[in-house]
Amino acid sequence: MPKEIQMSTKYDPKAVESKRYQFWMDHDLFRPSEDQNSEPYSIVMPPPNVTGMLHMGHALDFTLQDVLIRMKRMQGYDTLWLPGMDHAGIATQAKLEEKLREEGVNRHDLGREKFLEKAWEWKEHFASIIHEQWKKMGFSIDYSRERFTMDEGLSKAVRKVFVDLYNKGLIYRGKYIINWDPVARTAISDIEVIYKEVKGALYHMRYPLKDGSGYIQVATTRPETMLGDTAVAVHPEDERYQGMIGKTVILPIVEREIPIIADEYVDKEFGTGAVKITPAHDPNDFEIGLRHDLPQIIVMDETGKMNENAGKYQGLDRFEARQQIVKDLQEAGIMVNIEEHVHSVGHSERSGAVVEPYLSTQWFVKMKPLAEKAIELQKSEDKVRFVPDRFEKLYVDWIKNIRDWCISRQLWWGHRIPAWHCADCGEITVSMEDPASCSKCGSTNIMQDEDVLDTWFSSGLWPFSTMGWPEQTPDLKRYYPNNVLITGHDIIYPWVARMIFTAIEFTGTKPFQDVIIHGLVRDSEGVKMSKSLGNGVDPLEVIDQYGADAMRFMISTGTTPGQDLRFRWERLESARNFINKIWNASRFVLMNIDDFGIDDIALSGSLNTADQWILTRLQETINYVTHQLEEYHFNEVGRALYEFVWDEFCDWYIEFAKLSLYGEDEEAKKTTRSVLCYVLDQILRLLHPFMPFVTEEIWQNLPHKGISIMVSKWPEPENRFRFPEAVEQMKLYMEVIRSVRNIRAEVNVPVNKKVDIYIRPDNEKTLHYLRLGEKWIRQQCNPESLTIDSDLSISEKAMSAVVTGAEILLPLAGLIDINQEIERLKKELKTLNAEVERVQKKLSNQGFISKAPTHVVEEERRKEKDYLEKREKVKARLAELQS
Repeated sequence: MPKEIQMSTKYDPKAVESKRYQFWMDHDLFRPSEDQNSEPYSIVMPPPNVTGMLHMGHALDFTLQDVLIRMKRMQGYDTLWLPGMDHAGIATQAKLEEKLREEGVNRHDLGREKFLEKAWEWKEHFASIIHEQWKKMGFSIDYSRERFTMDEGLSKAVRKVFVDLYNKGLIYRGKYIINWDPVARTAISDIEVIYKEVKGALYHMRYPLKDGSGYIQVATTRPETMLGDTAVAVHPEDERYQGMIGKTVILPIVEREIPIIADEYVDKEFGTGAVKITPAHDPNDFEIGLRHDLPQIIVMDETGKMNENAGKYQGLDRFEARQQIVKDLQEAGIMVNIEEHVHSVGHSERSGAVVEPYLSTQWFVKMKPLAEKAIELQKSEDKVRFVPDRFEKLYVDWIKNIRDWCISRQLWWGHRIPAWHCADCGEITVSMEDPASCSKCGSTNIMQDEDVLDTWFSSGLWPFSTMGWPEQTPDLKRYYPNNVLITGHDIIYPWVARMIFTAIEFTGTKPFQDVIIHGLVRDSEGVKMSKSLGNGVDPLEVIDQYGADAMRFMISTGTTPGQDLRFRWERLESARNFINKIWNASRFVLMNIDDFGIDDIALSGSLNTADQWILTRLQETINYVTHQLEEYHFNEVGRALYEFVWDEFCDWYIEFAKLSLYGEDEEAKKTTRSVLCYVLDQILRLLHPFMPFVTEEIWQNLPHKGISIMVSKWPEPENRFRFPEAVEQMKLYMEVIRSVRNIRAEVNVPVNKKVDIYIRPDNEKTLHYLRLGEKWIRQQCNPESLTIDSDLSISEKAMSAVVTGAEILLPLAGLIDINQEIERLKKELKTLNAEVERVQKKLSNQGFISKAPTHVVEEERRKEKDYLEKREKVKARLAELQS
């Protein structure tokens, strides 16, 4: 009788997960071993923003990191997974200001100091929530090294980088066109602009020539900016306008005289070939204005309202002004026509406002010198490896065409720019320490720049600032560069690229070896998850229903690198069923090993064919899983583990093991118990990175050595457990058993009804194998009688199946219609004909024969032989029945 065990009859994640996480924390298992004899392996967590709770994208990203860290920890590496969070500048400030508006106040009512107090309170609130989510999801992070992008150490790193770049001439302050968010009232980077197709209009207007000789027609999508026009431009080779270049037009409404200039930027084929030039409100016009020394007239304020340069339109919102200006131009006869026009309009990623190209004084980083070093790195053997590699080209193409980076933001939440302006001499002092006086004139009448740095400036230092840089700390020396960065493809430009060129500049090396790019988490219909659409899924809700292990396994093995993941609840059901299958199989093992201890496990005894087969398949699975994990093919690992555990171990080996367990041979029992314990232990270790909770719970109940499965040794293949002949034998037995089951199912014969089974091998080897495995065939097929004979012939009606090397016959007189069996065999013959045709066509293709690897060609030849043999058997059986 199986013994009673401590494991409950059903796996309950809620009863296990918090208990096991606390167990790991109590034993301090998340810290690096710091064993100098072990090779270091480090991952720095991409810091989630303190704007809110973690979503499914975070769950995917962090789970993949945990899978790698747990595997490497078990492989004996000195592993560090360093967690942290990002202050997220504009994103957090936008959220906080929204909350304040609901309370009836704004940041200006509070003042900078009080607002920052609120921001820190916000940070602490969401940081505590994120901590709980990390724990709920089972992440094995080193909390003792947790960092925040605005903590003291990182602030020092940020200031040093700014000061050093400034002293090198790579940071400068100037007046340029930037992307302006009129709702957040700050500059934003190109990457923070989301372009949307918008139905608008193209407005055609006549600008009269000053000399009264006519007019020149221009077209624009933004008539409100015409108030800031300082020229009209045509292409120098446009024959239509040769006589107009150098003339003057009168700007309607404003009545300002502006020149007609020639510039090669103008597209002769677009519109009329003449364009209005507004240097203060268009980036291309700004460049043209610089070339032609044109005035820069700003006609809006920081809120998007028309300013004093807009004359009678002052105070109107820019879109209200557009309507009024169009009306006035129509009444004045200036507007020629208005045509519908769909065009791409930039919107702020954070506030959603239409972005305004705006002339503003900002701080910039010169990108070309930094980008050139990053480009050179990718030409070397020591380059950053992108997985999938197609993303490397996207990254390199972007940095080759990178523009100077606007790093100043008109916000309060963030790293204040370490620059002080002197009210007396106008000099700017940039310093690591807060200066007491102006560096030029010595005046104490100085004030720190009001702006803060773009949040990507500080997060761009993340791989090394978290290690204590600029100090040469032990962690920096041991764990930097990091081994892996895992992140989404949406932040290759804003984050990955900046980390690489900043690291090269300040540490002299790349920040990480590999960059694994994953896709977005989408809903089941393929739509990106978002709060506004209401299709987002809370990871904690998933964990509450299915447990953390089911969620982790589903998301980590559900897609290939670079591809988006579709979130499907039915896949969670499947993952939970898999966990229950493992749990039930483990309970069976524990109930049938008596008082087995770790020292009782002995695999040196007499192994039967089933033992040899499962041990061989285990070694093959270990080898495959380890290799695929090293190559970051998480989906392949999931597939291989699922098939081996569910199909081979649970459904086949455990069933075969019952013969020994319930038999009289004590030596055979001991061997089977040893195999069960050993294989289950190895399975749990392979699954642990994906399912840490359930594997720890089961492992603690199994005979084991060590404190936790987390620090047990990662499985390695052992050649002593490779038995290729056993695999061949078991493949035959399983094929026979499946065929008998399929025949029973086809004619609705229940498993418990005994039937006569005849097996006709067509060679001596198959005959030998079948006789060796007769006990398992009897156990699984429940025969009234079992006849294995190469010379047998039966004349009665029978169902048949063809397996490699043999034919199976089940006389089922009175249970089937002979004509139905003939039709079934005809269908099977048709399928086999198609397979033979397909494989022979492939093998007759000289291109395939010459280019495909030898083992691939040999496998196709083996298939051809197999299909031909099966076809002949089906033909013979069909002829027999038809006669």
